[in-house]
Amino acid sequence: MLENLPRFLTTREFADLIRVKERKVYDLVATGDVPHSRATGKLLFPREAVLAWIERCGEALVSESEAPPVMLGSHDPLLEWAIRESDCGLACLFDGSLDGLARYERAEGIASGLHVPNQSGEGWNTEQILTGFSYKPIALIEWAKRSRGLILPPGNPLAVHSVADLRGRRVVRRQTTAGSHILLLRELETAGMGPQDVILDGSIARDEREAAQAVFTGEADAAFGLEMAARQSRLSFVQVRQERFDIVIGRRDFFEMPFQRLLRFARTDRFLEKAESLGGYDVTELASVHFNGF
Repeated sequence: MLENLPRFLTTREFADLIRVKERKVYDLVATGDVPHSRATGKLLFPREAVLAWIERCGEALVSESEAPPVMLGSHDPLLEWAIRESDCGLACLFDGSLDGLARYERAEGIASGLHVPNQSGEGWNTEQILTGFSYKPIALIEWAKRSRGLILPPGNPLAVHSVADLRGRRVVRRQTTAGSHILLLRELETAGMGPQDVILDGSIARDEREAAQAVFTGEADAAFGLEMAARQSRLSFVQVRQERFDIVIGRRDFFEMPFQRLLRFARTDRFLEKAESLGGYDVTELASVHFNGF
């Protein structure tokens, strides 16, 4: 998407492009290392000259990262398990797809997981990335496809077979930054309903296990969650759709030890057996690239 860059970049746009803090840009200007102009009294960076400069410099600057080794974004039980079992050195801070993207932009982690449907109705996650990260050296890497639907009490005593059957039922609340919340609103709209047609009360479930537990304990009639969470809690499940869970990560961090160790572990028989045993996962296209902003 580099062709969509403005003819002259501002300091912020240039900093975003090479993924450094703005103060680093001012250091580069002070040393005369980067092409720039003050013709309008404002610091500007000519697009073509800047791109040529990046090409000459290679990855030395682009690879500079101040983010800690933290995986942000949406909670995925298989990812959480793999990070722990692979001993890759990553910490986790899962609090929703949109929360993760906001934190990632603030350099609070090296990668972020998300599962946000595109507004166009086709595909996953790319529109979110194009909105905020199209000029940055990042990639959108597939982690897994997941079976998402209605988690229900054992035996489905309320005879809930579709999203339309949730009318008037108590549905587990998720944080508004969660991809599952965004997708539930989309599914309700498709069914000719809105959030006012279901009862979203009680405390917020901040991950997939908490959502299933709310159904298990009787706090809610249903949750819009993952098949694997229903299986683990021995609850009934009605699939609504298959979603794609991706990871956004910068170029440097993709090739660094923590993420590469995680990917190597994801190719082992142990990982594949775990994905199979959890249920509702398709990892056949794990590590496929769905967006490349390099």
